[in-house]
Amino acid sequence: MAGDIPAQKAGLRAMAKQRRAVAQAANPDTGTRIAANLLQAVSLPMTAIVSGYHAMGDEADPLPALLALAAGGYSLCLPVTPKRGLPLSFRLWRPGDALEPGVWGIPAPPATAPEVEPDVLLVPLLAFDCEGYRLGYGGGYYDRTLAALRGRGRDKTAVLAIGIAYAGQEVESVPREETDQRLDWIVTEQGAIRTDGRTDG
Repeated sequence: MAGDIPAQKAGLRAMAKQRRAVAQAANPDTGTRIAANLLQAVSLPMTAIVSGYHAMGDEADPLPALLALAAGGYSLCLPVTPKRGLPLSFRLWRPGDALEPGVWGIPAPPATAPEVEPDVLLVPLLAFDCEGYRLGYGGGYYDRTLAALRGRGRDKTAVLAIGIAYAGQEVESVPREETDQRLDWIVTEQGAIRTDGRTDG
């Protein structure tokens, strides 16, 4: 039942954290392999602004992918976590730019960096399923953000959401609510998964 979904997610998070820690320990080169799979499988317009994230703990690291994208001429940005209940904002970032501690100590570009609206988001997660649904940390930041970006005018390119993960984080089905936003791709060290169920890589 829908009312049970928050409890289901809470139970899954504990298991997902353990599985992610195991996957991280077993795959120290995951970031490099994810970068290669992303560049091979997902076609991004050169005008796209790509948002990454600063990996915390045992999150799959998007930095090798961000470095490769920057070398290819893409503009990058990083998220800034707001107060609870609001969507993320984004500031321009280039490899080597200074970062400062933000909410929960998550590094983010300083307030002097220009704010931008990304076209592509690389998204961290605790678990995912092959339909493109992710289990996050419970704050709802990425769901609110994707909903807001996907509500842009018809004359703008639809935002692309790409989950970055270890293959070992896949589960049969992530409990979902109406507010949960679907990812377009999941990229792991083993390949790139389209959310229509086809696998590339």
